Amino acid sequence: MAKKVLMRGTHVLGEAAIRAGCRAYFGYPITPQNELPEYMAAAFVKMDDAVFLQAESELASINMVIGASVAGARVMTSSSSPGVSLKQEGISYLAGMELPAVVVNMMRGGPGLGNIAPSQSDYFQATRGGGHGDYRTIVLAPAYGQEIADMTVAAFDLADHYRTPVMILGDGMMGQMMEPVVLPEPVDLASLPSKDWLLDGCAGRPSRIMRSLWLDPPLLEELNWRLARKYEAITREIPDQEMYLLDDADLVVAAYGTAARIAKGAVHRAREMGIRVGLYRPKTLWPFPAEALAQMSRSIGEIIVFELNIGQMVEDVRLAVEGKCGVSFYGRPGGVVPTPEELARIISSTYHKLESRRHGGADISGEAGLRAVGSV
Repeated sequence: MAKKVLMRGTHVLGEAAIRAGCRAYFGYPITPQNELPEYMAAAFVKMDDAVFLQAESELASINMVIGASVAGARVMTSSSSPGVSLKQEGISYLAGMELPAVVVNMMRGGPGLGNIAPSQSDYFQATRGGGHGDYRTIVLAPAYGQEIADMTVAAFDLADHYRTPVMILGDGMMGQMMEPVVLPEPVDLASLPSKDWLLDGCAGRPSRIMRSLWLDPPLLEELNWRLARKYEAITREIPDQEMYLLDDADLVVAAYGTAARIAKGAVHRAREMGIRVGLYRPKTLWPFPAEALAQMSRSIGEIIVFELNIGQMVEDVRLAVEGKCGVSFYGRPGGVVPTPEELARIISSTYHKLESRRHGGADISGEAGLRAVGSV
């Protein structure tokens, strides 16, 4: 049996990145993710083939990521919400140059500087590209320590395979929480696929160029359509989700990350009350795993979208179900983390309203509006 170790989330991510072949890290401090660069610095100082640099700013660090990726390294940067905002120009450059890199966002409360409490208010930024131009980034959303380890390895593999930046979207609670995990086996760097596009000197071969500046509009249009075809392939090939207690469900809670852990506890409590409810948890936020949700919507009464924000993923859920079932929202923004008992009360209330509607009561579908904390 594989040995489990007890580690906090940021340390799991750092160790998994190293074992996945990450040999370059550039970043700038910001709470609540500082334990990650601290871990990388302590580990890299013992390695002959690794580079750690605390840059003078977030802008500098993301441009250093570009340089390391151009040279063929498996490279990572990390930050938290406002710091990731500052990196968006560079992430757009990575996408335009078709360069692999892993970007970690341990989200904090916002907008603005907000606070350092866990939040999910960066969903739009992460899943809609975040910066300028027509591009997307693959977004992975772990909920447990073991998934942090597994998805970190997957992030580097996906980045290399599709030549695109990949974001791991966590939050302050996930980064600080300690859980037992089985760490991945270290990758043999020599076994990684070769990169025939990297810039390593042109002696004996034709020269190569990496750029995101295309002054000729037809050439830039060609790049955009090539990216579009790549994003279509990603949308077909990698969507992933967890389907929990959904076989007999009348009601579904949709949540990701830390919110999904709370939702799973709420589902158990609601089941004890005799409510047939299950959990739908997207593991990839982009591409959003819409197909499974669309199929499910034909046989259930309503989906409650639970997020630690004022309503962002709820838009993707509504797009997925195309009006085939009711969609309501319950959120706690600003770093407030509710209990499973609180969400169980929302599930119970929604379930009884759904039953009333089925038996001839007033139409009170959750599609009509949002449920805010003030209406609990």
